[in-house]
Amino acid sequence: MLVDSPPEPRAETAPAPPKRRAIRSIGLLVSVAVLLLVFLVSIAVGAKPMSMDQVWHGLFQDTGTYGDVVVGERLSRTLLGLLAGVALGLSGAVLQALTRNPLADPGLLGINLGASAAVVSAISFFGVTSLSGYVWFAFVGAALVGVLLYILGGARGATPVRLALAGTAISAALYGYLQAVMIMDGAALNKMRFWTVGSLASANMDTIQQVLPFLAVGTVLALGLARPLNAMAMGDDTARALGAHLTRTRALSMAAATLLCGAATAACGPIVFIGLMVPHIVRSFTGPDMRWILPYSAVLSPVLLLGADVVGRIVARPSELQVGIVTAVIGAPVFIFLVRRRKLAQL
Repeated sequence: MLVDSPPEPRAETAPAPPKRRAIRSIGLLVSVAVLLLVFLVSIAVGAKPMSMDQVWHGLFQDTGTYGDVVVGERLSRTLLGLLAGVALGLSGAVLQALTRNPLADPGLLGINLGASAAVVSAISFFGVTSLSGYVWFAFVGAALVGVLLYILGGARGATPVRLALAGTAISAALYGYLQAVMIMDGAALNKMRFWTVGSLASANMDTIQQVLPFLAVGTVLALGLARPLNAMAMGDDTARALGAHLTRTRALSMAAATLLCGAATAACGPIVFIGLMVPHIVRSFTGPDMRWILPYSAVLSPVLLLGADVVGRIVARPSELQVGIVTAVIGAPVFIFLVRRRKLAQL
């Protein structure tokens, strides 16, 4: 009697040779070192020039002086930038794998706009004016869009194409709602114009504490989805043959992306290109193996976000540019260049 043998893994998702795994591991350690360096630069450099003695004093001997207060504010925005970068990178990588579209990101599926629509509603209809007040509205808005997207995408029968089409439809509807509310309410427009470009300038420890539990759960969930997402990349039939639970994987992927993107957007506003560009770049040297894409994206995304924030503080001294503007200005031409490269275009 003949017995069908289990399908062999494709070359791109098969276990990497030991030498390649060693190179990837070393590259990941180097990326962590670069992240640590950028983290320190973000604390030391800002719109107001400060000496290293002042920075050191503010970090370890805070006496409440003006310089110590500035260093404390930089530490808060750097921590928030680190957390938001990890969240945006992981959510982008998960959504690209879920939709099998290397150009997908949280904005494509409407999660960012869900958070934005909730904040506009909170400002316009409930009179909420503080970041700590509308952070919860933003998170709930992102979560509702995630649930709606999953339902419209077919729930148990969701496919990458259905999810992408549902996200496009939801984004169009939410964008129209945003424009209508802001046009009719001038106060909402004035308060929203800074939040909608994305910024770390309003970071504080209270905001970090509010979003940290959601980011922690979303990060653990996303990293745990690497193997089932690899199986799904081979096609639904092959994934089932390998023992993957497609419905559960899709539901958990949407939950992880919603937690990560919703919390990051709530705290910083909709920052563009991070979740799109970094996983796309990472895939060029790791291949499509999610076991490497996810950790690399989690490390390199905050490098880009914090680096852009530092650039925004320097180029417009003594004022500063919001990080969302810097990522858009830098990210758009760089991403166009990368997409045109044959190696990435063929992924």
